[in-house]
Amino acid sequence: MSNAEFGVLINQHHQFLKNLALKLTKRMDEAEDLIQETFYKAIKNQEKYRSGTNLKGWLYTIMKNTFINNYRKKRNQNTFIDETENNYFINSKESTKEVSTDSLVDHEYLMKQIESIDRNYLEAFMMHYNGYKYEEIAEILEIPLGTVKSRIFLARKKMMKKLEDYRA
Repeated sequence: MSNAEFGVLINQHHQFLKNLALKLTKRMDEAEDLIQETFYKAIKNQEKYRSGTNLKGWLYTIMKNTFINNYRKKRNQNTFIDETENNYFINSKESTKEVSTDSLVDHEYLMKQIESIDRNYLEAFMMHYNGYKYEEIAEILEIPLGTVKSRIFLARKKMMKKLEDYRA
């Protein structure tokens, strides 16, 4: 069977795969990606399909395994997924901030506590603090957007922990 004939044969199951992909992913764009990846793997592994067997079941198995593998990859990335719009600052102020602590000693103590946080987290946090957007930080630091968001979140969390006695 030629690639073209096999393509026509597997395309007959497009609606079945679309319904399955939507049940698995719950999102249309992810479902379309999963369908495309399933078709790609089916055509790539055409020689493994035996004529006369259940093509629908074979495609189902490819899709299910692809979904599981993608899920495991995402889970193992250990990043926070933030689906909010990235065009706004949360609690943002002007990028030129003045120190408004009661005394210089307070400022020195605060800076010492802040600087004790891991450099990776602090760098992304300080850029965000100074008015950079998430996308700009990701581009400058050459890291994924999700990593930028998680570093800023974790930096805030670590600072809150270090300064909890001071905040009272």
